[in-house]
Amino acid sequence: MKYLLNKRVRQIQFSGIRKIANLVAQYPDVINLTIGQPDFSTPKHIKTVGKTAIEENRTTYTHNAGLMELREAACDYMFQKYKLLYQPVDEVIVTVGASEALDITFRTILEEGDEVILPSPIYPGYAPIIELCGAIPVYVDTTTNNFKLSAELLHKKLSDKTKCIILPYPSNPIGSTLDQKELDEISKLLLDKEIFIVSDEIYSELTYEKKHTSMASIPEMRNKTIVINGLSKSHSMTGWRIGFVFAPSYIVEEMLKIHLYNATCASSISQYAAIEALIHGKDDPISMKEEYLKRRDFVYKRLLSIDMEVSKPQGAFYIFPSIKHTNKMSDEFALELLENAGVAVVPGDVFSKAGEGYIRISYANDMKLLEEGMNRIEQYVNSINRKGEE
Repeated sequence: MKYLLNKRVRQIQFSGIRKIANLVAQYPDVINLTIGQPDFSTPKHIKTVGKTAIEENRTTYTHNAGLMELREAACDYMFQKYKLLYQPVDEVIVTVGASEALDITFRTILEEGDEVILPSPIYPGYAPIIELCGAIPVYVDTTTNNFKLSAELLHKKLSDKTKCIILPYPSNPIGSTLDQKELDEISKLLLDKEIFIVSDEIYSELTYEKKHTSMASIPEMRNKTIVINGLSKSHSMTGWRIGFVFAPSYIVEEMLKIHLYNATCASSISQYAAIEALIHGKDDPISMKEEYLKRRDFVYKRLLSIDMEVSKPQGAFYIFPSIKHTNKMSDEFALELLENAGVAVVPGDVFSKAGEGYIRISYANDMKLLEEGMNRIEQYVNSINRKGEE
């Protein structure tokens, strides 16, 4: 009876990131540089509040949009960090991670036949949700523009069916970001167009040389911009599943209906922990970011030393080197690296066709593991080069 199941669901493929990660278990002594999860523990003071919430029986349903104290803390946090002003009463929803925030966003704004523009290479979690809504992903190849969406590239893909544009910055898998000038240019292109912007800013606290800037900070764009964020990456709280969607009230009003029937509310225990994270732990990401910066610089320099072409990440904790000089496909390179060198990375084609010829390395790992991982990658790449010279 499988044929009776939803056709769109049956056509969705499992995440390529998870496929390669699942292979790791089959190989001993593997250094896993695949999953994008902080290797830091959730800060102790946040865990303590979570435990207290359990002990005090704060385990009932909350308001569908989330605890008011948490919504107030989230809005205050966004203002302090990024000068984004949202009202806690009707312009924010606490979601089950940023993933649910994306789901209810797309299901609110998309209809059959709508087009959604995505800069690629890009995290593979957007397209399946878009397609489940009956909408069509339209990819913009950014490899010729230092992996950044630009007004010029965007203009070429706009059509009368364009409903939404995704700005996933800082980006996964590259770590690229958009500065104020680049955002201004895109906003000028879109000012007179009835097109939504979905700005996925889950890595906003993990930017390096420049401070994160949001499209929603441009006054003329606020009314059409939906901001996605959460605590998974910033506060190392992936398993707590707390995300946020910030948007004008006319959007949130409709979005809340889907959230209500989808999840009812986010975990009450996690919400109390999230209040602690946003109020007393607002600077917790700083020490983590400092460590990521050291790791980024180390991995970047090592890749350059073995003549791998690569852009220096401006945020997040990924790096996306080219393997084109090896004349191997991304999945072939990743599998051979796993089998022959005991290092797991993600093939670039997982992140759309534009990612072919690259691999993603996550440096959210202990420095000793990164050192050994880079040693093994160097040995493997050198072995390929020697074979090419024979």
